[in-house]
Amino acid sequence: MSQAIAPERTMTDIINPATGEVITTVPAHTKEETKVAFEKARRAQKRWAKTSFRQRRKIFLKLHNLVIDNRERIMDTIQDENGKNRLSALEEVLDVALTSRHYGYRAEKLLKPKGRRPVMPVLTSTREEYAPKGVVGIIAPFNYPLSLTVSDAIPAMLAGNTVVLKPDSQTPLSALLGAELLAEAGLPEGVFNVVTGRGSEVGQAIMQECDYLMFTGSTATGQSLAEQVAPRLIDYSMELGGKNPLIVADDADVDRAVAGVWPACFGNSGQLCISIERIYVHRRVADEFIPKFVDRVNQIKVGGGRGWDNDMGSLISVEHADTVEKFVNDAVEKGAKVLTGGKRLRELGDAFYAPTVLTDVPESADLHRGEVFGPVVYIEIVDSNDEAVRRANDTDYGLNSSVWAKPSTGKKIASKLESGTVNINEGYAPAWSAIDAPMGGWKTSGVGRRHGDGGMTKYTESRNVTQTRFMNLVNNGIRSDIWATALATSLKLGRDILR
Repeated sequence: MSQAIAPERTMTDIINPATGEVITTVPAHTKEETKVAFEKARRAQKRWAKTSFRQRRKIFLKLHNLVIDNRERIMDTIQDENGKNRLSALEEVLDVALTSRHYGYRAEKLLKPKGRRPVMPVLTSTREEYAPKGVVGIIAPFNYPLSLTVSDAIPAMLAGNTVVLKPDSQTPLSALLGAELLAEAGLPEGVFNVVTGRGSEVGQAIMQECDYLMFTGSTATGQSLAEQVAPRLIDYSMELGGKNPLIVADDADVDRAVAGVWPACFGNSGQLCISIERIYVHRRVADEFIPKFVDRVNQIKVGGGRGWDNDMGSLISVEHADTVEKFVNDAVEKGAKVLTGGKRLRELGDAFYAPTVLTDVPESADLHRGEVFGPVVYIEIVDSNDEAVRRANDTDYGLNSSVWAKPSTGKKIASKLESGTVNINEGYAPAWSAIDAPMGGWKTSGVGRRHGDGGMTKYTESRNVTQTRFMNLVNNGIRSDIWATALATSLKLGRDILR
């Protein structure tokens, strides 16, 4: 089997959601074939872990250049299988390049043995070592089919692990192209393995075989996967659902907010874990912000194809468009008002839905608290910034938040928000792109973090190696009462010295 494992078997159609056309087919791998991929990955991991950091860095810095040089082909592939607009596809190219560069340079410093403070500095020495987990299983979603496959695998591989990846069955082509570029960059056979198929087959095998699990998807699915790996005590990192709030404070620059809020809500047609679904506007600026925002949303250009002109593409499937439509219809039937949108755009295709802004959404509506994962946002007017914070935090989720305000006000509000990332005067892009900082969810929005130092060290096991010099700490031949006094004295001295 190659890095993109593809023997002859039952095939799965890959559909362009913007056109409804079948663009190609991929193998529907079985549970047994996935286990073969793990066997291959385990053999490769023993060799890969012995590869120097310098050699690993060379491969991933070459990948950095390859994804940039092949960006047109990559964007075409992403758009064809996902339906998103071209700018959203470019985001994925940039993300893989940034991740390759960051961890390519950072890996050796992060993972080389580190001296730690020992219990008795002269008598003992302590260092921390890092060992790879082994074979990392990655289960990725459809919405960012390159970023959430290849970018999540990069720190795992640089840490000495191998990877078995299951892309979403609707969008495997970007991951397969990623495997091709990794091989071109010099990654050895068996280090990055893509298995394509249904979750009931491939996903189950990953749960049974992986040494660590990286999952991005819904909270409900994440909870189910956590239960499945729990008997084996396998560690995992999960980025899960969100109902992300945005606050327009009383001192916000309204025109700047209008320009930045619409892409925060409707980027990738709202199919983004960190996309905004709730807006809380201070009453002082509401009369100015709301009509300007709705007017700007009305100017969003929706369409398919590979050109740069479209602001928004299709949803991932007709079925997902049906789900979004049900959310909106339910809210309207229960009293919500549609300020714009609220309908299918069937003249473009059955998977297109209009960018939608709602108000007066009752708490009984499913979308009031439930994640829509589509181009739908609702607005509520608040009487104070503190009220906005309370409403923003009134959720089981805690993935991303956004605040539009003067810098001093924005910082005060940001420190009160219960979410893993907070963007001041931006929707989500700067926090996501700050790869040196951790990114993940509070509450039911996730466990663990991607990005930051922890985004790499999570793929490792730590080892405490402590050496005793000169004499033993225990059973050293010194009379117990004398040794106890000596230990007590050393602790008192250490209180002031070892600070």
